[in-house]
Amino acid sequence: MKGKAVLKALLFAYGITGILLLLLAFLLFQFNLGEGTAAGGIVAVYVLACFFGGFAAGKFIRKDKYFWGTLTGLAYFLLLVVVSFGVQGKWDMTVQHVITTFFMCLGGGALGGMLS
Repeated sequence: MKGKAVLKALLFAYGITGILLLLLAFLLFQFNLGEGTAAGGIVAVYVLACFFGGFAAGKFIRKDKYFWGTLTGLAYFLLLVVVSFGVQGKWDMTVQHVITTFFMCLGGGALGGMLS
């Protein structure tokens, strides 16, 4: 039951990711924003998606919300890394980028779980 709830929350988080990335792409195209804005927007998408995924996990499970939100953020990060590696066929991220993304995903999921 709890694993199913985390999978639902993860699916919800990736749905949010798709919507936010489409919105970001539209804004970048419409206003001709720079590369720095794109990078900042992607960071915001990661954190918001993990937050909403953690929030959903906390609402679904209703016990140990912090833990399940963190677990959802971890699952989001792992799937993100696996898909990125699979698409590019090589390791393209720096260690600093991986660590930063890891803690952003965990922090967003944990915060969402706590506030659910």
